[in-house]
Amino acid sequence: MALDRIEQLVEKYFEAQTSIAEEKELKVYFSSSNVAQHLQQYQIVFGYFEKEKKEQFKATLPLETKTLKKATWLAIAASVTVFLGVGMFMYTNNEQAKIPSEYGTYENPEVALKETQKALALLSKHVNTGIESVNYITEYETSKNRIFKK
Repeated sequence: MALDRIEQLVEKYFEAQTSIAEEKELKVYFSSSNVAQHLQQYQIVFGYFEKEKKEQFKATLPLETKTLKKATWLAIAASVTVFLGVGMFMYTNNEQAKIPSEYGTYENPEVALKETQKALALLSKHVNTGIESVNYITEYETSKNRIFKK
């Protein structure tokens, strides 16, 4: 009956459904010398846990690491970069405010009319080019539909 219980506990253990008390029971069983032959393969697993539990870390760790120095320099570099970025932003905004904009209003209405007509003619030329391209694509679609009937 105890062997059946151990087999059930092993199955529960590998399905991660055992309690701490059941795991202790398994450790006690597998640390004994009378383990069933078909369960001896699991003895290594539970023996490993017991062996590793006794091991201790004995090395000393250095208090100051190189990453701390690198982190300090990285923080300083980031601060300088942010400072220079803000400074350049402020400088360029002040310089742009001093330069008169070429997209302002016209004082003379005749000059404004001529400039507007020039801009609209340029826009019309590009729109007509686009319409010609669309006509070409439409012609291609009709030719394709004649050849490849759906």
